[in-house]
Amino acid sequence: MTDARDANAERPANADLPDGADAEALADLDVDLEVAAAAAPDREIAVEVGDKLVEVKNLTVKFGGLLALDDVSFDIKRGEILGLIGPNGAGKTTCFNAMTGVYKPTSGDVLLEGTSIKGKKQHQITRLGLARTFQNIRLFGEMSALENVVVGLDARHRTSVPGALVRSPRHIREEKSAIERGMALLEFVGIADLASTASRQLPYGYQRRLEIARALATDPKVLCLDEPAAGFNPAEKEDLMDLIRTIRADGYTVLLIEHDMRLVMGVTDRIVVLEFGRKLADDVPTAIRNDQRVIAAYLGEPEDDVA
Repeated sequence: MTDARDANAERPANADLPDGADAEALADLDVDLEVAAAAAPDREIAVEVGDKLVEVKNLTVKFGGLLALDDVSFDIKRGEILGLIGPNGAGKTTCFNAMTGVYKPTSGDVLLEGTSIKGKKQHQITRLGLARTFQNIRLFGEMSALENVVVGLDARHRTSVPGALVRSPRHIREEKSAIERGMALLEFVGIADLASTASRQLPYGYQRRLEIARALATDPKVLCLDEPAAGFNPAEKEDLMDLIRTIRADGYTVLLIEHDMRLVMGVTDRIVVLEFGRKLADDVPTAIRNDQRVIAAYLGEPEDDVA
């Protein structure tokens, strides 16, 4: 199987690139992708034969007269890390929000293990197994790191409100289990020693890790990460790549929206590319890296090609 490890092969000669492409911009993109490809780990999962965990079918989202997402279809296979990329305004976040219940699709459907989740509320989708983080961190600032994770664990609790108020035996058991699980998740993302620290006092990178831990607390079938590397320095991005690989190795399926091409090429098994609300490409990182349509989408079409 062709995979990201082959992505460090040399790009075809410049004659095969889009005419008029900015050489310096192309060189920068090339360097990023080659470094990422060289760092990509061996892929242990044959994604072609993986079960379809999520199916996005002909998803369309309109805001008044604006067509933000146009008949987009793709799937997410169990056990893979799928990247969703595209230039600014391509429709990535709209697609992400339509999948997770933030937006209601105009048409089309989203299936999780064969069951439609279209039209369901966000908390219902979370309970069904599709958890997400947000581009803008959404933590409870005055609550401790542990308390923020325990909030996520509440999605799986079965104690009624009256039972919680009177502290029934079930509630006490679930509370104890939540604290233990919360600490385990903080350990998993590398910030267990900051469990009692208010989330607003955590460094930015640790806040990102905390948000991931809280999403994992819902025990998701698919973890959806919305630009988790936003604001990170290169060292923090390397650490994030390691964490995402660890999450997948622990049995989770990951959907990743990210602008950083080096990170995406270095950590994903497959990539879906959007442009102007439509799907442009869907392939392994090697093929995406050399796809002339993708290069043109990121670097811009030369004026001579515009009809």
